[in-house]
Amino acid sequence: MALGVDPVDVEGTWLRYLPHRADPRDRPFPPGNGRWQRGTVVEALYLADAEPTVWAEWYRHLAERGLAPLYHLPRDFWQYHVSATSVADLSDIHRLRNVGLEMPAPGRKTWRPYQAVGEQLWREGWPGLLAPSAARPEGRVLCLFVDHAGGLSVRPFGRPRVVSEPPAPPTGMRT
Repeated sequence: MALGVDPVDVEGTWLRYLPHRADPRDRPFPPGNGRWQRGTVVEALYLADAEPTVWAEWYRHLAERGLAPLYHLPRDFWQYHVSATSVADLSDIHRLRNVGLEMPAPGRKTWRPYQAVGEQLWREGWPGLLAPSAARPEGRVLCLFVDHAGGLSVRPFGRPRVVSEPPAPPTGMRT
C-alpha cells in the first residue's frame, strides 16, 4: 500500500561536509546506513539546507560516538547544485505523522521506523525525501536515493572550504 505523501520540488544549493580531500563524487563501499535507508537495500546521499544544519549533524554524529571534534578535522565543506527534483515531503510533524512517524530524535537506535518509511518511498519510485534534521529541527535534510552511478540530480560545484577548527555549535542543536 502506497504511503500517500505529497511531492515537494527541491532545487538550488544544498550542503555537505566530507573528510578533507575526499572526492565528493565517490560513493562509499559498502554503502552506509542512514536515518532514511539501509545501505544493503538502497544507497543514499544526504544534504543539508543550511550551514548550521550541517554542523549540528556533524556534532550529533561525534557525540553519538563519543569523539572529540578535533579528531574529525579537517573537513571539506561542499556546496551541491540540486536540479529541480520532486521528492516526498516529510518536512513537518503533520507530514511525518501521516506516515506513522514522530519528529526525528538524535541517535541511531531511533532509525528503524524511518528506514522502513524511506525504503518504502524508494520502492514506490520516489527519488528522495525532504525531512527535518534530527540534530537541528528547524533545519531540513534532503535524502536522495542512489540506484546507480550517475543517477543523481546533484553535483558538487566550486572548491570546498576547508574547515580546520571546530565551528561554534549551532543554536537549536540536539545531540
